[in-house]
Amino acid sequence: MNLLWMTVVTALRALRRNVLRSALTMLGVIIGVAAVLTMVSIGRGANAAVQREIQSLGNNLVMIIPGATTANGVHSSSGSAASLTVADATAITKECPAVTDVAWAKRQVVQVVYGNQNWATAAQGVAPSYLSVRDWPLGAGRFFDQQDDAGAKPVAVLGQTVVDQLFAAGEDPIGAIIRLKNVPFEVIGVLARKGQTAWGQDQDDVVLIPFLTAERRVIGTQILGTVDMVVVTAATADALPKVERQIRTLLRERHHIPPGQDDDFTVRDLNEIAEASKNASEVMMNLLLSVASVSLLVGGIGIMNIMLVSVTERTREIGVRLAVGARTEHILLQFLVEATALSLVGGAAGLVVGVGATRLIAHLAAWPTLLSAPAAAGAFLVAGAVGIFFGFYPARRAARLDPIAALRYE
Repeated sequence: MNLLWMTVVTALRALRRNVLRSALTMLGVIIGVAAVLTMVSIGRGANAAVQREIQSLGNNLVMIIPGATTANGVHSSSGSAASLTVADATAITKECPAVTDVAWAKRQVVQVVYGNQNWATAAQGVAPSYLSVRDWPLGAGRFFDQQDDAGAKPVAVLGQTVVDQLFAAGEDPIGAIIRLKNVPFEVIGVLARKGQTAWGQDQDDVVLIPFLTAERRVIGTQILGTVDMVVVTAATADALPKVERQIRTLLRERHHIPPGQDDDFTVRDLNEIAEASKNASEVMMNLLLSVASVSLLVGGIGIMNIMLVSVTERTREIGVRLAVGARTEHILLQFLVEATALSLVGGAAGLVVGVGATRLIAHLAAWPTLLSAPAAAGAFLVAGAVGIFFGFYPARRAARLDPIAALRYE
C-alpha cells in the first residue's frame, strides 16, 4: 500500500512539473466527456418532452379521422372526406369491447369576439365525454353535459390561450358572453393549460362547444352527423393493438368496404407516434454520441503522445531509478498512474463543463434537457479506461528500458 501511495505521489509530482502541458493534454478528454454528457442530456430531455406532449393528448389514445378518397380519378387528402359519423362513434362504443370511452369532434377556425377584443381560434363541437377521453381537467367552472348537448345550448368552455387574448389579466371569464360567428355564447368553464403538442400546435387555443350546437348554429354541415375526428381510449397500452383491429374491422363493415380496397378512414395510435419519435431521437442521439466519442479517442491519442515524449525526456531519470533498485513493474505503474491521472482529472473537469453546457443550452436555446447520473458516471469511467488503454504502451516502453543505456542517454 505504501508503495502504491508513493508511486501515485511521484506520478502527480511529475505531472505538476509542467502544468500547461498536462492541461492541454487533458483538453481532448475534457471535450469528449463534456460532449457525451451534453448529448445524452439533450437526447433524454427531448425524449421526455415528447412523452409529456403525447401524454398531454390523453392516455392510451387512438384517433380515427376520415381517410383519403378517390372520386372521378381525383385523389383527396386524408381527412377531406365526410366518412365518419356520430353513428360510427356510438357503434364503436357498443361493439368494440376493448374500448373504454369514446368522444367525437367537429372543428372549424372562427373569429371569437368579446367586447372590443377578437381572436381567431379553433371552435370545436365535441361530445360531453371529450374531456374524460382527453384526460383534460378544468381550470374553472364546469363542462357541458348531455342535456346541454341535446338542447344545442349556446355554452362554451375556453382554452387558456383564448382567455389570455380576450380577457384582461385577473378578469373572471365565467359567465361572460362571447360571440362565435355572431352567435352569443355563455362561458361556463375554462380548461386547464395543456401546452403545445410535439408538432407545435397550441392545444390551449380552442373553444369547446356542444356538438349539436356547433353543427346547427356555428360550423354547420351538408351532411348531418359527420365528424372530423373520433377519439377512443383503451384500458391499457397493451390493449391498443386490439382496439385498432376491432375499430378497423367494424368501420370497414359499416362503410361496406370490400376486401382489398383501401380504408376511407385512418386509425392512429398515439403511443406508436410517441415510440417513433423516441426512436428518431435515439438515432440522432447515438449519432451525436459517436461524434462526441471521437473527442475521447483523440484525447487518448494525445495522452499516449505526451507520455511517449515524457518517457523520452525522463530516460536518464528512469535509468537512475532502475539502477538503485526500482523494479520494472514500479516504472510501469508510475507511468500508468500518470496517464490515468491525466484522463481522470480531465474526465472530472469534463463533467463540470458538461453540466454547465447542458444548463446553458437549456437556458439560452430553451431546449429540454435532462441530466443523467449513469451517463455522467459512465463517461467518467470511460475516460479512466482511455487513460489506462493509451497509457499502457508508453508505460511498458519506459519499464523495458535498459538501465545502462538509459544512464548514458543525454
